[in-house]
Amino acid sequence: MPLKIGLTLGGGSARGWSHVGVLRALEKRGVRPDVVCGTSAGALVGAAYVLGQLDDFEHWLGSLEKRDVLSYFDFSLAGGVLKGQRIFDLFSLHVEDRPIESLPIPFGAVATDLENGTEVWLRRGSLRTAVRASISVPALFTPVQVEGRWCIDGSLSNPVPVSLCRALGAEIVIAVDVNGGLLGQQRSFDQEGEPTLLEVAERTLHMAQARLTRPRLATDPPDLLITPEMGSIGFIEFHRAKESFEAGRRSVEAVSDELARCLKIADTPEGR
Repeated sequence: MPLKIGLTLGGGSARGWSHVGVLRALEKRGVRPDVVCGTSAGALVGAAYVLGQLDDFEHWLGSLEKRDVLSYFDFSLAGGVLKGQRIFDLFSLHVEDRPIESLPIPFGAVATDLENGTEVWLRRGSLRTAVRASISVPALFTPVQVEGRWCIDGSLSNPVPVSLCRALGAEIVIAVDVNGGLLGQQRSFDQEGEPTLLEVAERTLHMAQARLTRPRLATDPPDLLITPEMGSIGFIEFHRAKESFEAGRRSVEAVSDELARCLKIADTPEGR
């Protein structure tokens, strides 16, 4: 019996749209994961995929322009600079809500407990609520209460959740990290003025993600790590989706030999 293949999609805000390109490239190679999980943007894309609604979601992302993105942000002084509800309502038009336990593919999302910083595995209940909790970037989007806990972005506790993927039954894990080498790629600040609140939040989250991802992947290594080269795509540059899609496709091509070996192992588990 073939081994179960799991796909874990890491967090990365707008950079996470590259997961769409990764999924498309894997599909072309006949790879259809038996388990999917994700953190933050990875949870968002993963949810669309397991629902069979990636086509519609991809089309919507590809149609976004810069002015559209700015119009989706709704400002609030309670719990976050951006409530995030307006942009999430747009997402909800393209990805329906279902109980996670009823999905055709096992799925899980990671969030972070605001009270104690521990990771929260969301494997049952509303898919929409789980995704909304997983993407709740501190100081930008308001936290979400799930089963009595206030949850924020999962990237602060498990940016690339290999451990959750294995817990859901995956025996071969393909992981996608969209933040590899991120700190060395970031743009310089404008020396004429102070960094904006958005810039500070972006850099803080990126530093936390980059420094947490390395030890987590060392402790819970995937069987294959895919790292799209995202260049200078910024934190909320959601309108650059087509560039992200292409980066995801190229990243799969770059590991085609390693992918073939993983698939061979999955098909012949006795030879592992």
